[in-house]
Amino acid sequence: MRDEGAPRRVVIMGAAGRDFHNFNTVYRGDRSVRVVAFTAAQIPDIAGRRYPAALAGALYPEGIPIIDEAGLAALCREEAIDTVVFAYSDVTHAHVMHQASIALAAGADFTLLGPKHTMLNAQVSVIAVCAVRTGCGKSQVTRWLSRLLKEKGLRVAVVRHPMPYGDIQRQAVQRFETRGDLDAADCTVEEREEYEPHLALGTVVYAGVDYRAILKRAEADADIILWDGGNNDFPFYVPDLMITLVDPMRAGHETAYHPGETVLRMADIVLVAKADAVDAGAIAEVSGTARRLNPDARIVRGASPVTLDDPARVKGRRVLVIEDGPTITHGGMAYGAGYVAAMRAGAEIVDPRAAAAAAPEIAAIYAKYPHIGAVLPAVGYSDDQLDALRRTINAAKVDVVISATPCDLAGLIDVSVPIVRVRYDYAEMDEPGLGDLVEAFLERRERG
Repeated sequence: MRDEGAPRRVVIMGAAGRDFHNFNTVYRGDRSVRVVAFTAAQIPDIAGRRYPAALAGALYPEGIPIIDEAGLAALCREEAIDTVVFAYSDVTHAHVMHQASIALAAGADFTLLGPKHTMLNAQVSVIAVCAVRTGCGKSQVTRWLSRLLKEKGLRVAVVRHPMPYGDIQRQAVQRFETRGDLDAADCTVEEREEYEPHLALGTVVYAGVDYRAILKRAEADADIILWDGGNNDFPFYVPDLMITLVDPMRAGHETAYHPGETVLRMADIVLVAKADAVDAGAIAEVSGTARRLNPDARIVRGASPVTLDDPARVKGRRVLVIEDGPTITHGGMAYGAGYVAAMRAGAEIVDPRAAAAAAPEIAAIYAKYPHIGAVLPAVGYSDDQLDALRRTINAAKVDVVISATPCDLAGLIDVSVPIVRVRYDYAEMDEPGLGDLVEAFLERRERG
């Protein structure tokens, strides 16, 4: 039994993103609470580190330990934890409740923090791009919107959902304008996948850990902020316009994953992504779900055209396909745009899973995510993982690599075969479409 007046002992379950933000916005200066630890999932090499004292604040002069999620039950019992806060995304509703059961059985309460207590107010307008699952196509929609907004004469800053996989203290506030900035920050493949395409369009990107401090920097740069969401999380900033993508290639997932159902219910605009690549039945299914859960939202369709840089170079050749990492791992897709492009180009696709024996780090990913098909997820959370990716490619004995990761993989690793890139963007399908709805929002904004 906790002593009356003693601080409530809390554990925050996370994946180096939402968990840190929840701590910063809700718990950091609260003397009635003692955050005993964070737990880590999804992201390798986070467990065993500490959330640094410089970011944790005066109540935590030694910082806060980050432990593996597998130790949650023992931690709750040994540290007499009062409350477990669940704070990561793109997991099934059942997974959330399994974690709740572990916490409850160990004597703790289990809670989720919602938008009201964790979203920050901005001094400039915010358009948020979110999705019901990882891999719906948020990034290309955000890029398309940044072009549209800049054509209207607006200064645009993209604020990206956190990806602090390196030195957490050093990454508190990050501003990226050039590829040199990415090199200086030692960005991982996963970070580069999100940042490089924005920089190629001349759009400044912010990311990091302390999103209150990030907001102040972004407000000084921009007339409007584009929130580029991660996984299927809801925004860290109060959106003036919220766009949520649903994926008809995974119809039914929009009500099965946390917090994807939340962001669908929050949306002002529901965008049916990849509508050019599925049948009418799948579009009708996800559209019907959106209308049922959020009848006030506008629903529009969008295309995700896929282009291969040099189709003639891969036709009839033995190729290894590399896909965007998170989409293929915890996003649950068996393959992505790279596989589609390779098939269209008439390539002979080589299954990389046999070659993964050359790199145990990659073989472990296939073991953890057995749904992955004959493609190689682009993983590079560490130098060791990046080198394992290189060894797997070189062991595959192919003529060409088709890379659908949005970052320039050839600039990061030295492989023995040429790399041909796949690119994907957003395109309108309806009239009025997404652009018309955003322009109407801008007109309302101008009128005040």
